[in-house]
Amino acid sequence: MSLSTFSTCEISDALIKLGSPHGGYIPDIHIQSPSNTDTRICGPAYTVQMVRTSDQTAPKLSDHFVDTATPQSVIVINAPPRVPNVDDDPGTKNAVWGGLMTAGAQAREAVGVVISGRCRDLAEHRAAGFPVFARSHSTLGQSPFVRPSAINVPLVIEPQDNAEGPDSFPAVTVEPGDWIVADEDGVVCVPKDMVDKVVEVAGIGRDVDARVLEDIKAGKGVQASFKLHRGNPKNAKM
Repeated sequence: MSLSTFSTCEISDALIKLGSPHGGYIPDIHIQSPSNTDTRICGPAYTVQMVRTSDQTAPKLSDHFVDTATPQSVIVINAPPRVPNVDDDPGTKNAVWGGLMTAGAQAREAVGVVISGRCRDLAEHRAAGFPVFARSHSTLGQSPFVRPSAINVPLVIEPQDNAEGPDSFPAVTVEPGDWIVADEDGVVCVPKDMVDKVVEVAGIGRDVDARVLEDIKAGKGVQASFKLHRGNPKNAKM
């Protein structure tokens, strides 16, 4: 089996069992295109960091980031987050991805885009059948609000409106080449050096859940079925 055969839920379960504090889950990002909910993507991350246009110290790209996207990659874009504890900072309400970028990404044979931010031109993405996962959408484009600053750099993606404190949901760091899987349930990031172990643990979890489901359908009850199969120390560990 390969990573692409597992759902994002199965992958998150495996990562939690392997000690990840967030299960690879990048919260608050949902499928925007295409309209059918059975779309799923899986591929290595090609990362893009956006900054506010007012940031004159951040690097500037010489080429458009879509033109340098690698074939079969998932383009992952991190828009500038809301600045904590700044009352007049609304965060970026503009989109960082539009219809022309989808055309360029398809020409580069990218498999989809995941945006910690907003997209626009929904009808164009859907007509093209291109997978777009984003926090939301907008009528505004990048200019004059944000600009791309770096590609193939680590992205630290913070949850939207995350509360501060010891119980806050941890940020997810996406390294270039990490594997991104996205479907109707959400988006997960699998560190590239953990792929084989995640596939192994997810496969065990799928087999266990199949036995649990069979017993529940047979009327043995949820609690008893969980205890019998998931309560096994070997299965609990895996």
